[in-house]
Amino acid sequence: MALIGHAVEFQDYLPSMMQTLGTEGFMLELCSGFRLLMDVDKGLITFESLKRNSMLLGMQDMRDDDLVCMLMEGDLDGDGAINQMEFCILMFRLSPGLMNGSKQWVEELYANDM
Repeated sequence: MALIGHAVEFQDYLPSMMQTLGTEGFMLELCSGFRLLMDVDKGLITFESLKRNSMLLGMQDMRDDDLVCMLMEGDLDGDGAINQMEFCILMFRLSPGLMNGSKQWVEELYANDM
């Protein structure tokens, strides 16, 4: 993200990561990112683990209610935390470039598994 005046410009690096790492490598990186943020005992990203690891994301100044909103954005099953699948879905949803190419990448993953 780059600040321009008062606006924030979002730079989507995930598609270039996908191209560089390939589909399988990219998914492994997403899983690694999830593990960095998760609560080790629960195997989930919780409010506490997100707050504890917010410095890794450059979010140390975020308010608690903003962190809760982030959790709610990714929490598809309503349990108050984000599991690995929800995290991967959230990353795809937040990346316009990945959303545009996601069908192709999913087909590549299935083709490689067969």
